[in-house]
Order: sequence, then structure tokens, then C-alpha cells
Amino acid sequence: MSYSDPYINAIFLASRKVSKNLIRDFGEVEKLQVSLKGVSDFVSLADTRAEKQIIKELTYSYPKINILAEENGTIENSDENIRWIIDPIDGTSNFVFSIPHFAISIALEKDNEIIVGGVYQPLTDEFFWAVKGRGAFCNNLRLRVSLRENLEDCMIGTGIPHRGMKGHEDYLPGLKTVMKNVSGVRRLGAASLDLAYVAAGKYDGYWEKNLKLVDIAAGSLIVKEAGGKVTDFEGREGYLKSGSVLATNFRIHDQLQRII
Repeated sequence: MSYSDPYINAIFLASRKVSKNLIRDFGEVEKLQVSLKGVSDFVSLADTRAEKQIIKELTYSYPKINILAEENGTIENSDENIRWIIDPIDGTSNFVFSIPHFAISIALEKDNEIIVGGVYQPLTDEFFWAVKGRGAFCNNLRLRVSLRENLEDCMIGTGIPHRGMKGHEDYLPGLKTVMKNVSGVRRLGAASLDLAYVAAGKYDGYWEKNLKLVDIAAGSLIVKEAGGKVTDFEGREGYLKSGSVLATNFRIHDQLQRII
């Protein structure tokens, strides 16, 4: 499959190439009969290998573009105003526990604005992508957010701070309130895919805190280009810096913001 935008094409080709090894590694994780630490170490190696390969592929096509990667941090090339933002396995815990829900997330930021984003699910061969001002797609099908406007009819995604993360207790009251007001709440464990699901109308909204830029850079653009709204918990644009993100179909944004 080929895409008209050269940046999207580069993201897709890099993701597809890396996914072959990730699918193989995911199969090996399912077979491993070792301690959790042993599995985690194996997945960490898979994560690192995938990131190195993505960097190699993107740098071959665009040697001047800077890079921010989850494992390798910042790699400075010659163009100061543009950078790739890479998460090779978003949903690492799912990968560790053989849960088939994870993704490769790659965004392109220019002059401090996300202009291109791609989220690829290797196991389902779903490529969610967007270019600023040109809409959002899954493979070659146009994406649009849902039209539901009554919270009681809505399916909402979230991410619950796990053991050892700050903010767990502060999060619970909002979760309890949301659960009382909506049709259902899902916690699937991969922020990039959660955002893609809002864009695709599978979720009507999604909220989470303590996220990294690499988790949400691509997915947030995809939601916006599908007609949705993305802010922080206060309704402002600072979600990429704060890591607190609220993404909705636009119609329920204010309602959901009030109760989280």
C-alpha cells in the first residue's frame, strides 16, 4: 500500500518493516515460560531493536530531520525546526502479558506543531494516520468521530495510573463519576490506539494523565483531523506538555471535562 503524502508513506513503510520482527517477538513472548522479569527484559530488547530500526529507516529517507525517541531520547540532525517523535511499542505492558493490543506511534512536529501522525497496529494491520488540514484515515478509509451527544449513550476510554505512579488516588473520584454517567468505560492500555479509536468513532471520548509526548503526539492529531476535540483537563491546548489529555467527539467535550 502506498500513500500520497511522503511523510505518511515513510511512517507506514518504517512501521510495516519493524512490525515483522515485533509480530515474531510477540509470538515468542506467548511461548516464554520464565519469570515476569525475564519476559520484561525480552520485551525491553524488542522495544529497543524496533526503535533503532525505525530511526534507521526514517533517517535514510530524511537525514536532516531531528528525532525524539522513547528509548534513545533526542537525536540532533541538521534541521532545527522539525523532528520525528517515536514510540516503537505503545502498550508495552500489554506486550509483556501477551495481550494483542499495542501499536507503533510516529509523529512529525514542525515549528512546535504536530503536522503528521501515524499509529500502526501490527497484529491487525490497521494504520491510523493524519496530515494536518487533510483529514484522518484508517488505511485508505476516511475517519470521522462519533455523533453521540448524550453521555449516557457514550463509550469512554481511559488509562488508570498503575501501582507506583503518582495520582492514583486523585484519579479514582473522576473515574467513579464518569462510570455513573456513561454507557461504559474501557481501559485497554495503549494511549495511541485509544486516541485512534476516538477518531474512528469506536470511543466517544478518552481521558488520561501522566502521559508522555511520544504516547499522544500522533494520536492527538488524528483525533483533530477526524473532527474531534483535544485539550488538557482545563480545556486548554497544553496537553502535549502536561501529559493530561481529554479527547472527544467534540459534542460531549464540555460535559466530560466537568466530571473528570
